[in-house]
Amino acid sequence: MRTYDLSRLTGERKYQALYQFLKEDILSGAIAPGEKLPSKRALAEHLGVSAVTVEGAYGLLMDEGYVYARERSGYFVRPIQGMTPGPPAGRKPLRLLPEEDAPPAGEADFPYSLWFKTLRRVISDQGQRLVVRSPNKGCAVLRNAIARYLLRYRGMHAQPEQIVVGSGAEQLYEAVVRMLGRERTYAIEWPSYGQIEAVYRGAGAAVERLPMGPDGILSGALAASEAQVLHVTPFHSWPSGATATAPKRYEYLRWADRSGRYIVEDDFDSEFFMPGQPLEALYSMDTRGAVIYINTFSKSLTPAMRMGYMILPGSLLPLYDEHVGMYSCSVPVLEQYALASFLDEGHFERHLNRVRRRMRDVSKPGNNG
Repeated sequence: MRTYDLSRLTGERKYQALYQFLKEDILSGAIAPGEKLPSKRALAEHLGVSAVTVEGAYGLLMDEGYVYARERSGYFVRPIQGMTPGPPAGRKPLRLLPEEDAPPAGEADFPYSLWFKTLRRVISDQGQRLVVRSPNKGCAVLRNAIARYLLRYRGMHAQPEQIVVGSGAEQLYEAVVRMLGRERTYAIEWPSYGQIEAVYRGAGAAVERLPMGPDGILSGALAASEAQVLHVTPFHSWPSGATATAPKRYEYLRWADRSGRYIVEDDFDSEFFMPGQPLEALYSMDTRGAVIYINTFSKSLTPAMRMGYMILPGSLLPLYDEHVGMYSCSVPVLEQYALASFLDEGHFERHLNRVRRRMRDVSKPGNNG
């Protein structure tokens, strides 16, 4: 009769541990198919535990189908077709990953103490609201706060109902494909941030690469494109670093004049435009309702905050509801409420101003070492 060390365990943990020991012996072949298990009383006396503990372990094994009871004969291991004796694949000692280091004090731009203070206050103030499922497009409190921030800081007019909250830009790119359809061709800047092409292709859409010039996509390539959707990063294209001039931005909008064409404006990094206020967004220049605006808080706050937003033209809201409306919002409600407070109380804008002042100081002559 095998021995299992249960001496350090108490209560329910004893029968759960015994169940696990017996199960591993069955899986490894140490207890063979068809073999009779010791009686509950005999095994209890052998291990120095109560018969109730053994009965609980045997009950779990029966529930999972590893053993069966035969009247007045006891418990037997059930032969299971396809079960190969031996340890499960991958059963090796754990090799724990090294934990990520925190940035040295003074090097983190993110005002984490203020953010955690905001989180604690939101938990105290909002309570039960934080355990309710988020609406598909995000919580109204955050969509309202984003709309107020955009009007105040960027001069952008977007109704909260047009705003969709998502867990970062990549999820929002994918939502665009679901909404507009994978049968369309999506034109991108080339070279560009690799994840843009990866997400579109991963969603099953065709991608056309349009070569870049010093101020944006080359005019000839844009005019010759047969794509139906144009994805641009007009403020700060990566890796070229190009910023689209006003004439180039209007050229993009003229491209979208043809019916059925849309522009995805990826406004990454625009909050850190150094000369002054960020350049006017394509969304604000658009008169036809052809621009889908996307931005995130990953660069402006912290990469750990997987939260972004998309502004849809009003004409696309029914299409979004039809094709994307069944998906749940992937951003936790607590973080949505906390970010709403962060925006409404001016903390976000003060943080942006601090970072921009530091960037200006570093860029001054004589400060580069």
